[in-house]
Amino acid sequence: MENIEITQEVKPPNTSKGPVKWLQNNLFNTWYNTILTCFALVFLFFVFKGVFSWVFIQAKWEVIPANFQILMIGPYPIEHVWRIWIVLWTLAVLLGLSAGIWKGLVLRISTAIAGVGLIFLLVPLDIVKNSEAEYATLEFNINIIYLIFFKRRWLLGCLALLVGTFFIGRNKNGLKKWIIGGWILSFPWTMIMLHGFGENTVSTTNWGGLLLTLLLAAVGIVACFPLGVLLALGRRSKLPAISWVSTIYIETVRGVPLLTILFMGSVILPLFMPGDFQLDKVIRAMVALTLFSAAYMAENVRGGLQAIPQGQVEAAQAVGLTYPKTTLFIVLPQALRAVIPAIVGQFIALFKDTALVFIVGLLELMGIAEGIVGGNPNWQGYHVEVYVLVAAIYFIFCYAMSYVSQKIEADLGVGKH
Repeated sequence: MENIEITQEVKPPNTSKGPVKWLQNNLFNTWYNTILTCFALVFLFFVFKGVFSWVFIQAKWEVIPANFQILMIGPYPIEHVWRIWIVLWTLAVLLGLSAGIWKGLVLRISTAIAGVGLIFLLVPLDIVKNSEAEYATLEFNINIIYLIFFKRRWLLGCLALLVGTFFIGRNKNGLKKWIIGGWILSFPWTMIMLHGFGENTVSTTNWGGLLLTLLLAAVGIVACFPLGVLLALGRRSKLPAISWVSTIYIETVRGVPLLTILFMGSVILPLFMPGDFQLDKVIRAMVALTLFSAAYMAENVRGGLQAIPQGQVEAAQAVGLTYPKTTLFIVLPQALRAVIPAIVGQFIALFKDTALVFIVGLLELMGIAEGIVGGNPNWQGYHVEVYVLVAAIYFIFCYAMSYVSQKIEADLGVGKH
């Protein structure tokens, strides 16, 4: 008798990845997951119902457009606001050229910034406030045109420069060194423009709001990184004097709170200044933030240095590289790559720590917000609305830094074998 082989066609499993299939596989795949999902949906419904009701019905958002300018620039004189716009135009040119040359992550950042600027350009915040007085005889669409092309011509010019310089810089690699030099010179240019000279000087006591917060954070981030790297290398140095000095500094600064450093810089440091020489209060705050963050940055970098196998150093020495070249080209790039999350986490912490300068008399974003709801009787009781805006600003900048960190890690292959 012949053996008859019976074969049955096996259907391939359903690999559909549509939204319905995803919900079925992840939220309703078992009876208990179905119950948990239903409870979660009911909970979220009641939570967001209250949130949306407050945001769109109960909240009194008129406090935001009425105080938007002071939240952004603090008590900076209105007749000198053009200085801030010149700085922003300069940064727009550099950012547009950088996006055109390097593309990738820089282009995505530029696109996001342009999108935010476009929102501020088109949202008619001033229409409601001025409709009864300035625009009483004009049509609503004429009001918007007037607002965009006259009231906000500086912002419109900033967006035009960003887009225009992007197309100018496309594929022009010869401009790279000039762009890098421009970014290096942008900080002294910013300080000169904001402060001025002679009769046109704007005292740093008039700097405030988001403007001061960004200046303190930018200076602290840029300055604490190289100082932290030097301290980390100094702590690992084989020379006892350098190692002990670095270790004592790191452990001393990490052993005291930031408020102590700020008070020392604001109150105690001027007592040691010679004669009538007084260091500017904003500069003292920048130095305090930098010195404080550098100690923590040094420990982050030192962790990355310890993760590099000794064989890397021995291999570099075997091919004739000196100690400085081995550190600069072999060890340090690998160490920094390994601790990118910790470094960016320190940058985010520094950005949020700028709120503490309010204690020493500087009116950064949080200080201005506190002054609006606590010092102005017209806006008492508007605490939640103002603090929600401040929290949203901090979240946007912190999330942006975290997003950039993740993209850099992905491009460098951090965590991949």
